[in-house]
Formats: sequence, C-alpha cells, structure tokens
Amino acid sequence: MTRKLLAAILAAAAAMTVCTACGAKDKKGGNADGTSSAADAASGDAAGDASRNGSAENNAAETEEPTVAKSGDAILIITDGQWYAKYFGTAEDLLSYGAGAVQITGNGDYTVSVNAGSAGTQKEITGDPNGSYQCSGLGFAAVKVMDGTKLFPEMSIEIREIRVDGNPVQLSAKNYTSSDDNTEMRANIYNEYVSRFPDDAHNADGKLTGEFGEYSSQIVDPAAFSKWQKVEVDFTVSGIGAQE
Repeated sequence: MTRKLLAAILAAAAAMTVCTACGAKDKKGGNADGTSSAADAASGDAAGDASRNGSAENNAAETEEPTVAKSGDAILIITDGQWYAKYFGTAEDLLSYGAGAVQITGNGDYTVSVNAGSAGTQKEITGDPNGSYQCSGLGFAAVKVMDGTKLFPEMSIEIREIRVDGNPVQLSAKNYTSSDDNTEMRANIYNEYVSRFPDDAHNADGKLTGEFGEYSSQIVDPAAFSKWQKVEVDFTVSGIGAQE
C-alpha cells in the first residue's frame, strides 16, 4: 500500500514538471527559458526596420537647408513654365533647398545651380524626400548678383555654359549684363518681357545700345527644359576693380 501511494505521488510530480516546461511565456513575451519565439523575432525585426527607415527618411529630409541669398551672392533665379517651382533667393522658394549660390569675390569663373531633385524640394512638393518630381517648362531664368550694382558697378557677366540634368544646352545668342531695379546685376537667360537693350546694358567691352542683333534676353530654347530637375550655369565675371 505504501509503495502504491509513493508511486502515485511521484507520477503527479512528474506531470507537474512536464506542464511547467511547456513553453510558458514570461512577462516580457519571451519563453520561460529566456529564449524568444520566431514570431517575436519577426516582430522585432519589422519594428527595427520601420525605425531605421523612418530615421533614413528624416535624415534625407534634413540633408539640405534652404539657400538664402546674401549681399554679394550670385544665384540662378529660375521658374518652371507654370511659375510654381521657382527660386529667387528666399527660403520660401520651392527650389531653395540645396540651391547653389556663390559669393562673388572678384573676376573669374563661377557656377550657380538649382536642384528640384533635392530631398527638401521633393518633400515640399510630394511629401516624400525620396520623390521623383520633375519641373516642366521654363518661365524665366537669369544669373543675378545680389547688390551687384552697389558692390560691383562695372561688372560684366558672360554666360559660358548651361546644363540641364547634366546635358549642355545650346546657346542661341549672347547674353548681356544690366541692373535689376537699380540694385542687382543680372544676365538674362530666358526673359520674354524684354525685346531691346535696357539703358545700362553692357558687356565686357562696354555699353550696348539699340536692337539685340547677336545678343538677346532669351539665349536658350525653352524646349530644352521640357522636364528637368537640376540646372547649372557656368559664367565668367570681369570688370571688377576696373576703375580702382
């Protein structure tokens, strides 16, 4: 009788041990032995991926700051065909993110640019810093030097090359230099509102008057800007210090 009772007690204890080890979860969601299930691992990986992707998007969106033009800066002022995406040197302009301004320090070669493919511009337009929005058409374009008439009254700007998404654009005429509102010095690239030389139009050799001839305020064909993101303009500055 004693042996039967002892056998029953041992059997019950063994059953309890087996049930306790049957993969019960602890409070943190792991197994009792401290391991994680496949489902837990997959869930953790997904959460990690989402966190990393979110961080990547945030970092991408913060890679450029709006470029605000300062006195003495040369910039590419430009609009698309609808005057929607544009850059005139302010932080509010859609194309201000990553815009390439350059400080004019003397005679020499310079480059200015805008880039609609920048993360900041794409986020503003599409909501996604990795978006693929392209500008359509060309409404206006010029190289402008902020406070140029005051800082460099004798300066001349000669545009040498324009590239649209890395591809050189044919120049159909020569550009000239003139003041803008008696403040900024400008070289028009595409300006439909001017059909003859302004009063202070000039080039590196001096004053220009009368009809345009080989010069123009529209030195590119807007068809070359049917779809675009990045526009770069190389130009040469001369005449600074000419009267010193």
